[in-house]
Amino acid sequence: MPAPEPHTDPQAVASTSRPAGAANRSGDSPPAGAPGRVYLVGAGPGDPGLLTARALRLIATADVILYDRLIPSAALDGARAGAEVLFVGKEGGGESVAQEQTQTLMLARAQAGSMVVRLKGGDPFVFGRGGEEALALREAGIAFEVVPGVTSGVAAAAYAGIPVTHRGRATAVALVTGHTREDEPGESALDWSALAAFPGTLVVYMGVRQLPQIAHSLIAAGRPAGEPVAVVERGTLPGQRTVRGTLATIAELAKAEDVRAPAITVVGAVAELAGELSWLSPGPLAGLTVAVTRARAAASGLATRLESLGARVVQAPVIRTVPLPGPAPELAQYDLLCLTSPAGVAALFERLRAADLDARALAGVRVAAIGPGTAAALAEHGIRADIVPERFLAEGLVAALTDVQPPVRRALIARAREGREVLPDALRTQGAEVDVLALYETVAESPPAHVLHEALAADYIAFTSASTVRFFAQAAEDPGHAGLSPDTRIVSIGPITSEALRERGLEPHVEAKNHNLDGLVRVLLADALTQTG
Repeated sequence: MPAPEPHTDPQAVASTSRPAGAANRSGDSPPAGAPGRVYLVGAGPGDPGLLTARALRLIATADVILYDRLIPSAALDGARAGAEVLFVGKEGGGESVAQEQTQTLMLARAQAGSMVVRLKGGDPFVFGRGGEEALALREAGIAFEVVPGVTSGVAAAAYAGIPVTHRGRATAVALVTGHTREDEPGESALDWSALAAFPGTLVVYMGVRQLPQIAHSLIAAGRPAGEPVAVVERGTLPGQRTVRGTLATIAELAKAEDVRAPAITVVGAVAELAGELSWLSPGPLAGLTVAVTRARAAASGLATRLESLGARVVQAPVIRTVPLPGPAPELAQYDLLCLTSPAGVAALFERLRAADLDARALAGVRVAAIGPGTAAALAEHGIRADIVPERFLAEGLVAALTDVQPPVRRALIARAREGREVLPDALRTQGAEVDVLALYETVAESPPAHVLHEALAADYIAFTSASTVRFFAQAAEDPGHAGLSPDTRIVSIGPITSEALRERGLEPHVEAKNHNLDGLVRVLLADALTQTG
């Protein structure tokens, strides 16, 4: 649920200095009125499975999350509803938020009493500027905690089959940044003579653009020109690839293969092992980028399935669901409860919990779910849906309810505020008394500019509802965006979504036969295999 560009006016946030202190490891959000706290959290190298349990817990409880560009795509899926989630990343030649602006924002939010997670790719203290931020926090008297993450220099190498240390080949490893910024005060040039003489593996971060200079400098300082080198691009992520060569050849090989950041470069004898120990097999969607537009909280399952097939997933949520206030419904007065989305299930049970009720409130009520996703959400609360139609549309649910016995007398349809009237109208036509309960509404979400840019240029873009179409079209029409690439193939989850696409001049290339996530993934995969021959 990325938010628009952060507002960083320190005058807009209460600013009171508080003493520093040790972080409370057992607690998460501080009590009301307590000093704020900042957690400098490492999100790992890209594979969401490498997020630590501590990182996941803090993400789930944070008031504010300030995140970088190279965090795992699923890292924000567990952010709680209502959390302020702001992009503060940096991208060479692209959208960037200055470090000073990020620190001002971090300090202001913490001084206002918020629990702040500063989420960084890799490890916050390994070329993540976490040390600078920690010093700023200590100077401001704000309590903080450092949560280490798996650093890409070790993880990406391991995913490529390269042990950075190996008995007989390398007994030491040096982590080096290839992005020296020698023009800035306080930034010293690398000591090439010392690095050339280092008796072990060199792992160079952020060195793709400087690779010719790095290789030349190491050779000139005495490192053997024939020493093995491997460049690992997008390590631990779908689409990971490794280019191998020697110090003398690697720059030209990487250029010929169009290697781009993020990538790490491994210099040393262990780089030879990439050919012997590589273990990560590419999936059928390897090399393809798929943009997912549904709400982030609902997108993780789809993103995980696509990534397991090798796709690079761009999560560009253009909608989010907002629960609507209200009491728990008196379910005992109905003989049928219809739920039309997992979000509706979550909102219903939130109202039940607020009223000190649980699944027992549904005793004696027939429950209909519009599809397997909604049925699965009900099952998580201990409720097995009595009716799930074969066609996962309102029309399919109408057909499934036509001949139920005994006939429906009074029904409650719990849904979004802007839902279609097909189901309530049909039940009323069949003689039932129908109440419609709006549990939540769908509102526009604004992805960061770089995310929207990536989505517009993706190989595939998946739409899972008419609302994702409507809000994506609005976001793409903003000044500064060139619109959807003509090469992007559009995937629709079903006829209602396809109709919304056509209303905006977009013809879907493929439409799921089964109108659920499984069906969408199935047709996307089939189309991709057809396109690649």
